[in-house]
Amino acid sequence: MKASPRIYRSLPRYDTQRPSAVTIGNFDGVHRGHQAILARLRASALERELAATVMTFEPHPRAYFARRGQRPELIPTQISSLRDKIQALRLHQASQLVLERFNQALADMSAEDFIERLLVRGLNTRWLLVGEDFRYGHKRSGDVDLLRRAGKQYGFDVETIADIADEHGHRISSSEVRTALAVGNLERAEHLLGHSYRISGHVVHGQKLGRTIGYPTLNVRVPLQCAARSGVYVVRAHGLAAAPIQGIASLGVRPTISHGGRLMLEVHLLDCHLDAYGKLTSIEFLEYLRDEEKFPDLPTMIAAIDNDVQSARDYFAFHGL
Repeated sequence: MKASPRIYRSLPRYDTQRPSAVTIGNFDGVHRGHQAILARLRASALERELAATVMTFEPHPRAYFARRGQRPELIPTQISSLRDKIQALRLHQASQLVLERFNQALADMSAEDFIERLLVRGLNTRWLLVGEDFRYGHKRSGDVDLLRRAGKQYGFDVETIADIADEHGHRISSSEVRTALAVGNLERAEHLLGHSYRISGHVVHGQKLGRTIGYPTLNVRVPLQCAARSGVYVVRAHGLAAAPIQGIASLGVRPTISHGGRLMLEVHLLDCHLDAYGKLTSIEFLEYLRDEEKFPDLPTMIAAIDNDVQSARDYFAFHGL
């Protein structure tokens, strides 16, 4: 069992002066490109006896500026929830995680203050890994050259990492993952992520309509800006029993029975009845079946669900669990 990272929501750290190896980024999805960065961070931290540290921002800076400018259409969609991001960083052995609040004060901070307050005083940084085009500070005025000069002054080394490409030479990025998920291309998303796409969450109470029509569902909240395309998927539910459970899921706002509802993931487990309220589950997306639809009435909707469930059974019959 890998140890959970120590999480800091403000700097400087309140409990240690331990020197750090640091990388900075949003790490949405923790895809194969991120995984290469984390492997380099881990190796350098080990070699230099430093704390492997990831600094990330909540909310995403682009989301902050889009909201501030009242341009909600510019808010990037979210591949993973904060819980899933922390879990992935734990798996890749980050020992410290800084969740830096992105607000007006941080947006206004000069590049020099960013280095001195967050990296030097905040984390006692001794080694830093960033992308070649990394920008920071007020109006993105700081660059890698300034970091290198500061490193000489404060005693930390700066290493840059180029974009990570896959075996076909295509760049691996969060934007690419978002694009794949937006069109329901789970195979492409899995290629970029290095694993099948998942969303985790606690099972919450829904409207209980599913049980009255013979299809009880587990309701799982997802990020409001969830990157996955709304629609119906073949899924597996993890964490509710000793083995994964086959299922079918609808991601959307339930247009047939609800008006202006929030985005919800509704999962019907095949041939399985269990009380899962309050439990944490991870839903693995296996195949995209169809778009979310608004049906004229309940019988039409039930017929469509019958068809979806048969499609899921066919999928598992062919692929196995």
